[in-house]
Amino acid sequence: MTRPKVRIAHVAGPTATIQNTPPLVTSNKARTRHGLDPRPNPDGSPAAFDALRPQRLAAPATVYVEQFSAHPLEKDAADLYGPPDGYIGADGVFSRERMSADDKAVYEVRLDPADGLYPLPYMAVQKDGSPWEEECVAPGSALARQGFFPDGSRSFEEIDRLSVSMDGVANVISSMAEVSFYRGLPPGGFTKGLTAAERADVGDGEIPPERMGHDFFAYKPFHLAQSPPRPALARATNALQAVADSGLYDGIIWTQGSPQIEETAYWFNLLIDTKLPICGNAAQRPQGQLSADGPANIVDSVRYIHSGIWADGNGHNRAGMVVIQEQQFFAAREVMKVDARPGGYVATGGHGGILGQASHTGAVFLMYLPAYKHTYLSDVKLTSLPTSVTAAKVVDGVVTGVTVAVKDADGRLLADAIPSVSITKDGSYTAEEFGDDPGAEGDLLALVAHKLSLGRLGGFVLEGLVPYGSTTSELRQGILHRAIFAGLPSVRVGRGSPEGFADPHPYFIAGSNLTATKARLLLMACLLKFGSLPIAADPANPTEAEKAATRAAVARYQAVFDTH
Repeated sequence: MTRPKVRIAHVAGPTATIQNTPPLVTSNKARTRHGLDPRPNPDGSPAAFDALRPQRLAAPATVYVEQFSAHPLEKDAADLYGPPDGYIGADGVFSRERMSADDKAVYEVRLDPADGLYPLPYMAVQKDGSPWEEECVAPGSALARQGFFPDGSRSFEEIDRLSVSMDGVANVISSMAEVSFYRGLPPGGFTKGLTAAERADVGDGEIPPERMGHDFFAYKPFHLAQSPPRPALARATNALQAVADSGLYDGIIWTQGSPQIEETAYWFNLLIDTKLPICGNAAQRPQGQLSADGPANIVDSVRYIHSGIWADGNGHNRAGMVVIQEQQFFAAREVMKVDARPGGYVATGGHGGILGQASHTGAVFLMYLPAYKHTYLSDVKLTSLPTSVTAAKVVDGVVTGVTVAVKDADGRLLADAIPSVSITKDGSYTAEEFGDDPGAEGDLLALVAHKLSLGRLGGFVLEGLVPYGSTTSELRQGILHRAIFAGLPSVRVGRGSPEGFADPHPYFIAGSNLTATKARLLLMACLLKFGSLPIAADPANPTEAEKAATRAAVARYQAVFDTH
């Protein structure tokens, strides 16, 4: 039985190689037309072929394709084929009948703009007549084109139009799903703005002129790269939650840069209150590049949502957010990128994390389920967060509590609420001398003082020994101990990708077997839920009652770390 089509929302995330393309380089056909020297191969020899880039026809055209040219062994089975449409003579004239023994058998193909994209030589040159060689008009220039797409519509169209499935046909995505496109934190933007009629994404009205680093975030050209700042996490969260709440979709796909998607996926796994499946996709290579992996990842996400294997008996998502890379379904909590190559994603922690896979024929299998809380089951989901909490701030030399708004009246996460959590790494042999004084750890002291000056939710993740999370530096531990009693919670995790679990501690939160990066995100979510720890009158010398209050508050944090 064929499953009906599903409705999917694609939400574009930042610095996404999966929504990037190689530079549009001027073809040799165009160079010849403009009297320019052809582009040589790296060894100096003439380029044998032009790169063919997907483009749209402006008018219908008729072309003639030589029979048996699609495969070198087509002619070997010529007796199985029907007749050609006609013949092309040496004079280039087409006729329905063979006029000469030298005529070529051809198929007559009528190309129409409505057909969609066609791979063709890139004919554009720069304003001054010089050829395009990269995104910039010249190496290092601030004048540049964009290689990243402004939303997912073009990448999905190219996949449907140009990618061939195992059974030799196209339209792989559209045969399973109807997809709508949203610009969460997009990797490309409209610097001149865009009219409402031209929009391919879901949205009202025109798009005003957009700025790199403010409205969209790309990593290339590298000298102009801009990554989203911490407050942008609220914008992404609100965008995804709004899509999930719309009631219009059966699933969601989020795309982002391959090194960062592991963080955002876990954040969404913790905060997004939805029973829908959410898939994350990234790519090691841009779309259209040799061995591009992004199209297959996206198609596997569509297959996963379409299959319904993520649903429990009530139709609710039982797997949390998954990151689908190279046919494997990774749990958001465990996924980590280790290299920019095939197989460059692994599951951390040593206790699973790969929930299933897609076969080479497109069949999908879900073999394991996460035991930890996620999405609508999460204790720190967006809908469960309070409207405000207390943060620690130094006022007139004294640490005191200040109110921080977490959500607005409509329940949206506020950008200013996103906590400032720093990762501090500890290694052996760090003290300058025996009995070194606290001033030797000036970097950490300054960081603690800075956080307390902001009046913002904040904390620390200490990456220590494996698996205990303990520190070899009594000085750094002492500084963080005082920071804890000043209201700044601290999590201890093992270095790298620990398989064992960090040891519990009365005042430090044990970070389970989370990586420091994932522990940072969970601490940020807990801060939004609980606010800062109790503030001692003298953080260097807390009373017994203050210690007891801190232990109780840490226990609330610890309960979340033990279950998420």
